[in-house]
Amino acid sequence: MKITQVSVFLDNRPGVLAELTEYLGAKGVNIRALSVAESRDFGVIRMIVPDPSRVAELLGKKGYNIRKVEVLAVRVTDEPGGLGKALRVLADEVLNVDYLYTFLDKLGGEAVVILRVDNLDFAKAVLKNKGFSLLSQDDFQRL
Repeated sequence: MKITQVSVFLDNRPGVLAELTEYLGAKGVNIRALSVAESRDFGVIRMIVPDPSRVAELLGKKGYNIRKVEVLAVRVTDEPGGLGKALRVLADEVLNVDYLYTFLDKLGGEAVVILRVDNLDFAKAVLKNKGFSLLSQDDFQRL
């Protein structure tokens, strides 16, 4: 199953990330996973939230430059090599991982990997075929 990630483009200066997260917190948004990639002048904040459409609307109205992106959320065992097993499955099918970030599923006690892959539908099928479970957008409502 694909999920929607909200990507936000921010100036790389002190306080910008605090402003963003405080604003979302004040609106009752609980960020489930977050990644920050930066360059000298700007940063890209990638986040998984329970209701990405609402968050995108809130941030758009506030003037943030946002983009919604489809990604996969794959459960992996929370042990040494757990991530490697999932990545090997993708590599064996010549699927390129553009980026990833992880978090722990506090309900299931497993690690979850957020993946942006060059062919999401094929990657989803390959992972499921090899026994990996994927989270849905609804799963993030319960976390």
